[in-house]
This record gives sequence, structure tokens and C-alpha cells, in this order.
Amino acid sequence: MKLFLHILFFVISSVSYAQQKYWVFLTDKKGTAFDPYEYFDTKAIERRIINDVPLLDSTDFPLCDNYKSVINEKVLEITAETRWFNALAVIATQEQIEQVRELNFVKEVEPMTLKIAEAAYGFDTGISPQFMDLLNRQIESMEGSLFEKNNIDGKGVRIAIFDGGFPTVDKNPAFEHIRENGRVIKTYDFAKKREFVYGYSTHGAMVMSCIGGIVQGKKIGLATGAEFLLARTEVNTEPFSEEENWLAAVEWADKNGAQIINSSLGYTNDRYFNEDMDGKKTLVSRAANMAARKGILVINAMGNDGDGKWKYISAPADADSIISVGGIDPDSEYHISFSSYGPTADKRLKPNVCAYGDVIAAGKHALANVQGTSFASPLVAGFAACALQVNPKIKTMELFLQIEKSGNLFPYFDYAHGYGIPRAGYFVTKTNIETQSTFDFKKDDTYLYIIIRDNILTTPFKIHNYLYYHIENTKGTLDKYAVIKVYQKESLKIPLREIKNNETLRVHYLGYTGTFKL
Repeated sequence: MKLFLHILFFVISSVSYAQQKYWVFLTDKKGTAFDPYEYFDTKAIERRIINDVPLLDSTDFPLCDNYKSVINEKVLEITAETRWFNALAVIATQEQIEQVRELNFVKEVEPMTLKIAEAAYGFDTGISPQFMDLLNRQIESMEGSLFEKNNIDGKGVRIAIFDGGFPTVDKNPAFEHIRENGRVIKTYDFAKKREFVYGYSTHGAMVMSCIGGIVQGKKIGLATGAEFLLARTEVNTEPFSEEENWLAAVEWADKNGAQIINSSLGYTNDRYFNEDMDGKKTLVSRAANMAARKGILVINAMGNDGDGKWKYISAPADADSIISVGGIDPDSEYHISFSSYGPTADKRLKPNVCAYGDVIAAGKHALANVQGTSFASPLVAGFAACALQVNPKIKTMELFLQIEKSGNLFPYFDYAHGYGIPRAGYFVTKTNIETQSTFDFKKDDTYLYIIIRDNILTTPFKIHNYLYYHIENTKGTLDKYAVIKVYQKESLKIPLREIKNNETLRVHYLGYTGTFKL
């Protein structure tokens, strides 16, 4: 059984046409004042200085109170606001919204469609040897022991988590080390408009455990020394609010000094089409990119639609400046079936990296075996916090690129694995060791042969002995990619007609990537 968060969208046919929800975008922020030293947490100011982000940026200024007052008089309710996009979320009748649309300070009105989110989870009592084996492997797949040996645990790095709730985080022993040191810095429930978040969906608690949980002295995630901001953004009863809450949460996280955001959430089908997944259509994707411009590393799950009708990436994972994380099957050690595929609608590489999508996490009462890119994403978020601890002055987009380069497949990539699983050794040793060539190219008039070298053969062959290859066209996108299991000394042949002039064939086998061009 797959245990992971599904974000499901549907239209409620019984909704009254008398009222609807809208985003109202304003033309300016006339008459507003802003003191960054009063508004921002000191960690937010430090992050901006490191990333050369101005402290006085109009996107951080508050909305104009006069504009809000006028609109409030004309609509049924203002439900949310966003400084970054200078907009209000409102509930209004058709007649009311037409009056709002005519206001000279209203730039644009965008109707919202209906959706709702549901989550399904499973639990397991006891800690079996199989659980402990997987727990060890989900950490060691990222070379986590190298971080641990060097006392790197994300200490001092502030991570915001956006999710559906965090039940038992205030008492679960998996988070005791975080509570005892006062490292839950702030919490906020954007659905209930209050600070209490320790209820509702267990999903958020399991996600948090995959970033920094510890059970029986064993790490569940790598960033056990990190600080946390916990935001409840997902609800089961209000069909409009998830993206609205995500926007409010990302500005809140920025204000309160988040250096990394983990968002194991995604928005797809009935609200959007595949062609909308270009990083520009949805407001959450635009907000994720805005966060990156403000020096926050956003890490988002790819989605769990790889074996469904949608199949492809979700928003905000389609944003170009964030790390989108795909899922790996720990048994096969390549793409897990449900992990959504890239590329984006405008053909950019996604996912960027991947991690185990079948993991051990902390449930309400015990460890649980859960599945989903929802849990691959926080594993990478914990890894990123450790990488940031190694180099605390690194700019966010440089860290983004370094995490890609640390992938075990780099420089090979594809739309199922990205650059592969990040490796701690890349950051601990600060070198990228060249791997000995494991194969050679040879061609005749019809075929290109990939011939495995004698000196790398093992008997018996590894269980997971894969050869990866792709064909990259002159536009930089992939026309084809494949993963082939190698059973013995053999050669793979590719018809030369498949490789056009100036296209690039890349092959990755046992740590080595070779390229071929006609």
C-alpha cells in the first residue's frame, strides 16, 4: 500500500453563483512605510546581506490600508493578503467584484477555482529489523555518515515546513531534542489564524521527522540540529485556501528568518493543465521563485502522479529557482513508480535531484513505513541544511547548484532522477573525484556501441547494476532517456539514426559519465 499525501482537486457543483473567491491585485503601495529592522527577524536580515538582497524592497512593504478599507467595504470578506504580489484574497458576489474591478487602484482581478485536499496515512507498531534497515539506508544513500562524523547536523540553520498539521510534535520523543533546546522558533496555523499547529494531519509531523527526527538514537533525517518554523497551510474543509495559505506562509517564513523551506505539497489537475506547469502560471510557483530571489532555498516534492493520468510535475515544483525532488525506490534504487516526471511545460529540467520515496518516518505513536515524494523532499531539505552549515556564507543559488552537482549521477541527468541522490562527500571533502572510465564508445556505419570495460567487471554483478543514457538535442532538452540493467559483460548498441548531428549522447555507468557526438 502506498502511504503518501495526495492533493486532489474537484469542482463542487452545488456552489452558489452568487459569490466566488478572487485575487485582487493592486497597482501600488501608495503611502505605506516600512522599517526592515523592525519587521524582519535578525536571521532574515543576515540572509539578505549574504545574498545581496536589498533590505528596502517594495515587495516587502505592506499593502495600502486605504485600498484595503475601500475593498473591504465592497466585498463580503477579505480572507488573506500578500505583500510580495500586492494582492488581496476576497469573497465577493459578481456584482461586488465588478465594482472592485472598476477601482482605479485595482490592477487585475483573478477568479479562484474550487479544490480540496485529502490525505491518507498508514501506521505500524513496533520497530522491526526491516524498519531499522531502511532507516539506515535512507540516511546512508546520501552519505549521511560523513556529515555525522564531521559533526554536521544543520546546527543554526532555520527551516520552515509548510504542511497540513504537526500533531504530537509538541510531545513525540522523536522531536524531544528539538523541543529541549527551544528550536521550534515560531508556529502559525494559516487556516485557523492562530499559533497552535499541533493537530490535524499527521503528514507534517512525519515530514518534519524526515528532516530532523531521532528515534532510539537513530537519525531519521540529517538536520537534527536545525531550527524550525512550522506553518499549517493545508485544510480539508475549505476548497480555496491552500495556495492562499502557501502565499501567506512564504512571506511569514521570510519575515522570520527561514533559510530553507520544505514544501511537500503540490497543486495539479482540475485546477490546472499540464501546460500550466511552466513556473509562471501559478501564484505559488511565482512566490517560490520570489522566495529564492530573497535568499531562501525552497525545496518541493515533485508529486505522486507518475503512475496516474496527470503523470507530470506539480506546482510549485515547476518553479525554476527551487529544488524539486523526485523519489527513488530503495529496493530497485531507481525511479519509484509514483514519482512525477519532468520536464516542466517549458522543457526545463525537473526533478533537480532525488531521494528515497519509501522511508521510515515518525508517526503519532511509533515509526511508520510511508511512501511519497512528500518524504523524499524533507530528506533533501535536511541534507541542504547540513550543506549550508558547512558553508554558511554561500549564496542561495550557488548552494542550489552545488546540491545538483553533488548528485550521484552528475553530470548525467534525466526527467525521472534529475542529477540523482545528493552526496555528503561532495561538501565534506570539497572535491569531486574523477571516476575511472567504465566503458568505451565504438561505432560502425549503423550503430554506436557502448562497450563495458573488462577491468570494472565484477562476479557476480551487483544487484543494482544500471547503465543510464540520454540523447540531448541542440535546444538542451532530452529527446530520449533510458535505464538499462547490465547482467554480464555486454555492449549496448544504439542506432546512429537516433543521434542527429550536434546532438549529445550521455552515458552513465558505475559513477562515470561519458559523452558522444556525431
